[in-house]
Amino acid sequence: MINSVLLRDVLEADLPIFYEQQLEPEATQMAAFPARERAEFMAHWQNNVLGNKRGLKKTILFDGQVAGNIVSFEQFGEREVGYWLGKEFWGKGIASRSVAEFVQLERTRPLYAHVARHNIASRRVLEKCGFVEAGLVLGFLDEDGVDDAQLVIMELR
Repeated sequence: MINSVLLRDVLEADLPIFYEQQLEPEATQMAAFPARERAEFMAHWQNNVLGNKRGLKKTILFDGQVAGNIVSFEQFGEREVGYWLGKEFWGKGIASRSVAEFVQLERTRPLYAHVARHNIASRRVLEKCGFVEAGLVLGFLDEDGVDDAQLVIMELR
């Protein structure tokens, strides 16, 4: 099927692809989240993501290719969702379709997401899927010391 988006369980073979995707400088700037070194990245995924039995984790496939991942996890007593797409998959509606499907699987409400204030595309994805702005994380500065990287808290009830 052309332009199909599918969520499936994460396989260990997906991790090297996820690692390469998170190295993209434009993606880290948009996410306001630094890339991890390979060992740190793999340890994080093994221990904190795959090893977390309460979290939901899915690989996003687009036309059979690994396009990225989407996960939910507990942080500070709240259920959060996070997603990452490889740059070559941006602008195709994949994130919106993936989040819409994922929030049907992840039934915990409220469900939160944090998004860099300047990442308008990601905010729009969340809004299309029913998330609304619920606040800001203050005092979060980008590498130049500019508060443009402030995080917006989005909530789905």
